[in-house]
Amino acid sequence: MTLSMYQASVPVFLRTLAALSGVLDKAAAHATQRKIDQAVLLNTRLFPDMFPLVRQVQLTADFAKGATARLAGIEVPKFADTESTFDELKARIAKTVDFVKTLKPAQIDGSENREITIPIGGQPQSFKGQPYLLHFALPNFFFHATTAYDILRQCGVEVGKRDFIGPFDFG
Repeated sequence: MTLSMYQASVPVFLRTLAALSGVLDKAAAHATQRKIDQAVLLNTRLFPDMFPLVRQVQLTADFAKGATARLAGIEVPKFADTESTFDELKARIAKTVDFVKTLKPAQIDGSENREITIPIGGQPQSFKGQPYLLHFALPNFFFHATTAYDILRQCGVEVGKRDFIGPFDFG
């Protein structure tokens, strides 16, 4: 049995976005219980030269919608980067999930050799679809999702690996 481009992308993005939304729920509850202004958590960074939590979540969503749209050969939806609360970040994730769910296997399968060109550091970079997904989009998606999780864990939010991975319903 082979693994299709759709199977290697859409379900992976949806699962991790759902888990990230759950982690944000725990972060909001943590802030409320401890009387911490949400802005403190949302603006926390792991290191001064890294993006804060809010940007990590935005980028996680951006890689999911961008990768799936590019693989499908359609325009990437544009979302304004204006979120300033956990609810707004969850809404961005939900909007991303809604978009990704509109894509059908027939739109993404067969995109292994689709030419994908994106700007990186102001310079156009070209990829074929499969290397783009496996060696650029997925690693970046997981980097930002993991960093968001790590920021919250470092802030004392009680989350564990199971929160990051999500429920064991891989069916």
